[in-house]
Amino acid sequence: MNPFSSGTRLRDMIRAIRACKTAAEERAVVRKECAAIRDSINANDHDYRHRNLAKLMFIHMLGYPTHFGQMECLKLIASPGFPEKRIGYLGLMLLLDERQEVLMLVTNSVKQDLNHTNQYIVGLALCALGNICSAEMARDLAPEVERLLQFRDPNIRKKAALCSIRIIKKVPDLAENFINPATSLLREKHHGVLIAGVQLCADLCKTSTEALEHIRKKCTDGLVRTLKDLANSPYSPEYDIAGITDPFLHIRLLKLLRVLGEGDADASDSMNDILAQVATKTESNKVAGNAILYECVQTIMSIEDNGGLRVLAINILGRFLSNRDNNIRYVALNMLMRAVTADAQAVQRHRATILECVKDSDASIRKRALELVYVLVNETNVKPLAKELIDYLEVSDPDFRGDLTEKICSIVAKFSPEKIWYIDQMLKVLSEAGNFVKDEVWYALIVVISNASELHGYTVRALYRAFQTSAEQETLVRVTVWCIGEYGDMLVNNVGMLDIEDPITVTESDAVDVIEIAIKRHASDLTTKAMALVALLKLSSRFPSCSERIREIVVQFKGNLVLELQQRAIEFNSVIAKHQNIRSTLVERMPVLDEATFVGRRAGSLPGTASTPTVPSVSIPNGVVKPVAPLVDLLDLSSDDVPAPSSSGGDLLQDLLGVDMSGASQQSGTGQASKSGKDVLLDLLSIGSPSAPSSSSTVDILSSNTSNKAPASPLDDLSSLSLSSRETSNAAPMMDLLDSFSPSPPTENNGPVYPSVTAFESSSLKLTFNFSKQPGNPQTTSIQATFTNLSPNTYTDFVFQAAVPKFLQLHLDPASNNTLPGNGSITQTLRVTNNQHGKKSLVMRIRIAYKINGKDALEEGQISNFPRDL
Repeated sequence: MNPFSSGTRLRDMIRAIRACKTAAEERAVVRKECAAIRDSINANDHDYRHRNLAKLMFIHMLGYPTHFGQMECLKLIASPGFPEKRIGYLGLMLLLDERQEVLMLVTNSVKQDLNHTNQYIVGLALCALGNICSAEMARDLAPEVERLLQFRDPNIRKKAALCSIRIIKKVPDLAENFINPATSLLREKHHGVLIAGVQLCADLCKTSTEALEHIRKKCTDGLVRTLKDLANSPYSPEYDIAGITDPFLHIRLLKLLRVLGEGDADASDSMNDILAQVATKTESNKVAGNAILYECVQTIMSIEDNGGLRVLAINILGRFLSNRDNNIRYVALNMLMRAVTADAQAVQRHRATILECVKDSDASIRKRALELVYVLVNETNVKPLAKELIDYLEVSDPDFRGDLTEKICSIVAKFSPEKIWYIDQMLKVLSEAGNFVKDEVWYALIVVISNASELHGYTVRALYRAFQTSAEQETLVRVTVWCIGEYGDMLVNNVGMLDIEDPITVTESDAVDVIEIAIKRHASDLTTKAMALVALLKLSSRFPSCSERIREIVVQFKGNLVLELQQRAIEFNSVIAKHQNIRSTLVERMPVLDEATFVGRRAGSLPGTASTPTVPSVSIPNGVVKPVAPLVDLLDLSSDDVPAPSSSGGDLLQDLLGVDMSGASQQSGTGQASKSGKDVLLDLLSIGSPSAPSSSSTVDILSSNTSNKAPASPLDDLSSLSLSSRETSNAAPMMDLLDSFSPSPPTENNGPVYPSVTAFESSSLKLTFNFSKQPGNPQTTSIQATFTNLSPNTYTDFVFQAAVPKFLQLHLDPASNNTLPGNGSITQTLRVTNNQHGKKSLVMRIRIAYKINGKDALEEGQISNFPRDL
């Protein structure tokens, strides 16, 4: 016989295919066999039709196209014999799906078989219908399937129930027709029929609200009795699995009870006793028992509140955590995540076990346990939990250390009880995993340190100690460099010693050594080296004895290939070598950074980041007066020509290394720079102050990026640092920092006369502007601002701020006094340069802050009534 004739047996074809050594040989065999099958189909060979279809199914499973044999399935289904129908229905389920139009042709044959006297043929039709039934077939054949739910044979009833599930999923409108037949199946003694009936009722409840209410009202008590009988049933070899009677039926009943009890107190009460019985009597040392217990826990957590049952369920999950099977522990952690919202106190009792899971060797369990620990932390347990996590951080895997560090930082920031504890924990994290700490974390740490004035000495000494052992942690190096630059004198002089710390001896040279190590580390990046240069500039003023050594270190970077470092080195060297008279003012200690402003900016620039660490909300007064709102708000001008201010949520590293300010201000009387609207990290390096340089050739800090000017350098902002009132007369030499500007000689003012303008007036304050111009310089206008107190109260801490668009340059001189007496007045001089003189008029937004009897007051306004030819 030809091995590829239609009469070839299935086993011979399989043997021939398996004997192929290459894919090409296999394709050749399949191609010849398919050709023989096509010839047999065309010849309408009845004798080998079932054999041909069996071979087509095998070829289909190998991945070859067999669509040409689909009609053979229909012909075999229409055959009267059971063997032919069995092969036909098997081919129908394998070769066709519900999207095939050919399927419509088989509906009538299936309907006839559903009414067949042979129960095995009825079973074949139900099996096929339950697998590939389409919506149209479901509507046509639903009455037959509904009738078969009361068939005498339990196997047919079971198959009819499974087929009904497919029908109601395809056509939910038919669900009401199956409610009564389905509930009748719940009284079955045959476990196979009962499982199918329970599953059918569960799907009906999910599909139809009417069915849910009906089954909840009529069947809940019966289901509870069934589960009770099953739980208390004696040994039955037919259904026994590992000593447990039919765990599959257990689980199906528990799932249906969960659906019925959810949202209904009466139904939940009726099942409380049996759930408690199942939870306490089921053995947990077998896989089947654990499956039942897990389903029971899910049911308890889903039904209406019962405190005792929930505690029992959570205790079961706690036992799961001690199981050696990783899968059981993982599902227990998942379930505990859901249970925290229902009963956090009960979950807290298993905190120690959950912490042990954080140290598990399995990465999935570690990650899930860490998420659960993060949810469990609160104000009362933050200290022990943080200690455990930080201790584990020392030995954790590098792959897991990033996630662990992020969670620890978030926990410490969110629940910190006091600032000293927050600083201690953050220093431990920086020492162990500083390279995994995100930028936002150490930004927030610096803000907290800045506000904790009583802890400045303690913090800088702790950082110095940590640096000696963990100098490879980049983030720790940055924070250390910043703190030594700001508080290096406290480190050397042991200022602010606390009872809990030991004395430490650090010389000025030792402090400079730390900065030198940081700046010369091969692993240090641009940010660290830039911060180190700024710290050296500050220490050159604080440690005069080391000034020459510091200058030598700075000079080494004058030829650096990185332009940013080269520029800083050149400019800072100029400050150290030529400008000792203003250096101390330039590098004064930073003003306190406002925590609330920082938190607001971080929230605005990083939305939706739930795990982003924030500055801790510690209820410790920082002793800092309420700062004036960010100056960047002043630039909210209505003119279309006014450029939008730079966003405070910009790249913080760019702000850290670059300088791009958008306003000018001067605190009256004292000359201390008031807080501007630039990002707080500009302040971290003490680069940039709201004041503009006191020179006629003012550096344009509002338009440093215009097309006619080179980009602003860090020195532009160094030159804008405010001078104290005692050194105002030396403002002109300050411009030597740029080595390109020289003070202009004073000229007599014979320019035109302009009328006075009332720029601002309220019930308590009046501001008047008087204008003057120098001959030959029409672009520059001198404005004398007169502030008149209209009330008998004295205004203290008086601060005037102003902002202008980029086409204007603004310089503010110090005010005549920072106290405005009752019914008195003070003056302040402004100089405005209009780069588009004759095209655009002056426009200005102002803000005036002061205190009345110790309370903050704020006045704001926009001035646009300037004379047109200014």
